[in-house]
Amino acid sequence: MPTVRSFVSAVMTAGLALGAAGCVTPTATPAGQPVAPLASVYDQLLADARILSSDEMEGRDTGSTGGERARAYVVSRLEALDVAPAPFGRLQPFEAMGDSPNGPTTYRGVNILGLIPGRRVSDRYIVVSAHYDHVGVHGGRIYNGADDNASGVATALELAKRLKAEAPEHSVLLVFFDGEERGLLGAKEFVKAPPMPLSAVALNLNFDMTARAETDGRLWVTGTYQNPSLRPILEPIAPVGPVRLAFGKDTPQDEGEDNWVDASDHAPFHEAGVPFLYMGVDYHPDYHRPSDDFERIKPEVFAASTELAIAGFRALDRSLDR
Repeated sequence: MPTVRSFVSAVMTAGLALGAAGCVTPTATPAGQPVAPLASVYDQLLADARILSSDEMEGRDTGSTGGERARAYVVSRLEALDVAPAPFGRLQPFEAMGDSPNGPTTYRGVNILGLIPGRRVSDRYIVVSAHYDHVGVHGGRIYNGADDNASGVATALELAKRLKAEAPEHSVLLVFFDGEERGLLGAKEFVKAPPMPLSAVALNLNFDMTARAETDGRLWVTGTYQNPSLRPILEPIAPVGPVRLAFGKDTPQDEGEDNWVDASDHAPFHEAGVPFLYMGVDYHPDYHRPSDDFERIKPEVFAASTELAIAGFRALDRSLDR
């Protein structure tokens, strides 16, 4: 078994070679048209999702060797993109009680942070989040979590690449949370001990499961019921390829698993009074199963969802604090 350092060195070499052509920001795609050329623009996006959901990551459980490997990979990608650490550093370790198949367990997790300064409102922050953990290995089977949530991490890293090429208007704090699957542990730690006052956070934009939109052709946006001023900002965004934005999963009529207000790392922000939006695809047959593998992702669908997520960020960034 390779060390974390040698493993990350090997996958970074492969990933950077694969994604060398992916440093060019694609031109806008007409509504309803296929996203192209996948072979060049989106290689790094796909490489990030593939590497994070490989068997070598052992399901990325919080506190595991595989989780440590995933963390090292995400850190190495931020360093390669020249994304600065947060004011208190790159990592935010924590210890918290969380859920496990064997009952409550103490987990030692680590959030990963990166800061991209804003050019218009540098003292107001959009926190872009995605959890990098998954549920690990059970019954000898690896739960790779390609859509949940290697995809969201890859989308956030693609956004970071674009923001380094064209700076955001607000400062952006990228946070890759640990312990989401164990009870939103990393997000709760961040809200409890943020690197800036929560009053300076204009929005939390959370990416969780951004690849498998072929289920219904939608990238869902949850949180506009709670934050109605944000919906008109996003409604004009046209579909990309086979995917369009859809709004919901957040009303009193949405019950049980159809209500996503508390379903992911945006929930602690909402509880603390911070505006939030959650972008993610609907459930599919591989959700939380060992079959959630990279091979199940359709590259053109994943690329389209990522383009919509980035278009959503840009629209929000332009419109907030006006």
